[in-house]
Amino acid sequence: MSLPLPIIDPKRCTGCHRCVDICPTRALDQIGGKAVLRYPDLCTYCTACEDVCPTDAIHLPFAIVFARPAPVR
Repeated sequence: MSLPLPIIDPKRCTGCHRCVDICPTRALDQIGGKAVLRYPDLCTYCTACEDVCPTDAIHLPFAIVFARPAPVR
């Protein structure tokens, strides 16, 4: 199963470079002053780019669900 890739809204992107700088795999780059997912195969869905974007220009269209461990019986 593959997850959907991050969506970057170029209208909201201000080119601040924060997402590019924080990406641990360097999947993001800037082209024409806007963030782009240049290397989608490198994306690990860590959500760092979404978390650091000050204009909410990056959206990862999936939910991360944390489940409580089952009680030990």
